[in-house]
Amino acid sequence: MADSATPVPVVHQQKGGTRRPTLSRRREVSHASARSLLMTILGEYVLPRDQSIWTSTLVEALRVLDIEEKSARQALARSSAEGWVVSERVGRRVRWSLTPPGRRLLTEGAERIYAFGNEEKAWDGRWLMLIVSVPEAKRDLRHRLRTRLTWAGFGSPVAGVWVSPDLSRQREAQQIVQELGLDAQAMSFSAAYGDVGDQETMVARSWDLSELKDRYEDFIDRFTGSHPSGERGVLRAQTELVHEWRSFPFLDPRLPLKLLPDGWSGVRAADLFHRKHVEWRPEAQAQWDELSATSG
Repeated sequence: MADSATPVPVVHQQKGGTRRPTLSRRREVSHASARSLLMTILGEYVLPRDQSIWTSTLVEALRVLDIEEKSARQALARSSAEGWVVSERVGRRVRWSLTPPGRRLLTEGAERIYAFGNEEKAWDGRWLMLIVSVPEAKRDLRHRLRTRLTWAGFGSPVAGVWVSPDLSRQREAQQIVQELGLDAQAMSFSAAYGDVGDQETMVARSWDLSELKDRYEDFIDRFTGSHPSGERGVLRAQTELVHEWRSFPFLDPRLPLKLLPDGWSGVRAADLFHRKHVEWRPEAQAQWDELSATSG
């Protein structure tokens, strides 16, 4: 579902084991943007139905998530300006539909988010290594390269070297360096790790798994034992579940299990997400239909 092509936070390297302060659940929820929550709602409830939806329904759905009407309407306006939704006036009222780019965005996002964590890919022990250096003077270009390669799941053990255990990322890496005008000086290799040093150290230097672990454990703490109730309780819980989960496919480099610490919290978080999503889905969808009927 959700906003796969829209920029989301990327994992920033934190050398030396420095831990990012953990935000409280209340702070994270209160700072979730109205537009981001709107995209979650559109992907989870509007996309599967292929129907237009009244402004009042979307405003009410966001109100359930503690978003004020003014912010909800601004989120709709921004999403329209970006080309994801289009409005149609019917008398004095307005209803919204997904545009073809919006539908494609949410469909691709749904495939990525709902598949994430469902299966473990076999790994043959080979690494994809990309060597590409950018002069210090070109800081903006260095930042763009780092952002895009990190987004694609690459880690950097030393300056100018990027690695991934997923050889299928080679085409994406090639596209990134071409679009940034760096393909002339870039090189790539695929090989097994050698006898010098060890993979565990390389992984630790390439990815900040401690921060990712904290985020997974926050997710587990938040939704384990959750039993929503009330008029819109399951609708709210399901939307928040999906909204919190949707960032992980972009934050997690999806390393093979043999490269991860024992008892990796990402496995437990994925199991929790998929189990809760299936458990809550029928009632959440029913509550959405009821909300659409009463506010439409």
